[in-house]
Amino acid sequence: MPDDDTQTATLKSAPTPRTAPDLRAPRLPDANEPPAPWLLRLIAVGLVLAALNLRPAITSLGALLEEVRDGLHMSGSVAGVLTSVPPLCFAVFGVMAPRLARRFGAGAVVCAGMAAIAIGVGFRPYVGSTAGFLAASALALMGIAVSNILMPVIVKRWFPDRVGSMTGLYSMALALGTALAAALTVPVTGALGGNWQTGLAVWAGLAAAAVLPWIVLVRDRTPAPAPAVPVPAASGADAPALRITRSRTAWALACFFGLQATAAYITMGWMPQIFRDAGVSAGTAGLLLAVTMAMGVPLAFVIPRVASRLRQQGPIVVVLGLCGLIGYGGLYLAPAAGAWAWALLLGVANCAFPLALTMIGMRARSGAGVVRLSAFAQSTGYLISIPGPLLVGVLYQHSGGWGLPIALMAGLMIPQMAVGFLAGRDRTIEDEC
Repeated sequence: MPDDDTQTATLKSAPTPRTAPDLRAPRLPDANEPPAPWLLRLIAVGLVLAALNLRPAITSLGALLEEVRDGLHMSGSVAGVLTSVPPLCFAVFGVMAPRLARRFGAGAVVCAGMAAIAIGVGFRPYVGSTAGFLAASALALMGIAVSNILMPVIVKRWFPDRVGSMTGLYSMALALGTALAAALTVPVTGALGGNWQTGLAVWAGLAAAAVLPWIVLVRDRTPAPAPAVPVPAASGADAPALRITRSRTAWALACFFGLQATAAYITMGWMPQIFRDAGVSAGTAGLLLAVTMAMGVPLAFVIPRVASRLRQQGPIVVVLGLCGLIGYGGLYLAPAAGAWAWALLLGVANCAFPLALTMIGMRARSGAGVVRLSAFAQSTGYLISIPGPLLVGVLYQHSGGWGLPIALMAGLMIPQMAVGFLAGRDRTIEDEC
């Protein structure tokens, strides 16, 4: 019989059996393993494509709202409800995002969200009824809502050391998608034969393209990487145990998000009418709105990068709020004479949105904390924003002019600066829950 040394040598020299490679999908890294560069590039592309799709379903409809009303025989009151549906859907469906992300993974939920946008936007022009149009719009808005909530979570998971720059990247893409849909929907409709149904449905192609990069992340279930600074055991960093309603920072962020969303929806819904009532032509009024929206493209990239380098973001909040106050003051005193200046200033003020997203990523230590904070701040914030555009319309109708509505818009900038300054303090929700 061979001795033990011979047996050991034989075992060492035996070839190791090969296992068949897994060809189903690329392997994703775990939380402690650095991701491959190609994967990070793919996720960055996915973030940009997803962000491009977070507003066209709304702004493309605004550009063709009159044609949609005529085509579906929609009453004015129903059309008014339709314009207030987006923040309501964002608030209602956004609450679902954390639970869905825990069960299926954030990447899978964003992938499904892009598919929902593509289906809703593609089918709603052809359903042939107001109820069907509203239902298909709600499906698209559901996809937008959950993706809105999970964008900061994706950034925290895959780019923990570049929160500011990556937030700026997708915020810039979001602003670009908003401006493109507002500016191109009418010309594209004309180029496609003047059919409003085709003009609305064409944006479904952009959403379908956004599904592709996220397919790779459908199997990802790993939590966000651990923070660079160790979290003490007594800090309560276990996100599921967080009682987020006890956090003053979370409430400040929710109110700041809600007030900036109020200003944004008032601007998108009513600013062209303010200019038209001042004697500006309809075409120029639409162009002024496009300029306001386009200001977010460069600033949405710059502001988050600057904000992420500061311990406190309160000074940026104040600067943006002052731009809004000056812009609204100009609309009240000389709406036509200084129209371009007021449009630019209000475009700067609207960049409170990427700042709010950046602060959401900075006010929690963990990815699970970010998803809780993102869901709470955005859902609560969108609920806060619902009455604003409707109240402006009521004041305009009953006062017969724009004095009171503009005073309301300017007055809301004061609490926005106050709660934004509180939200910008250097602390996390784990310190308060």
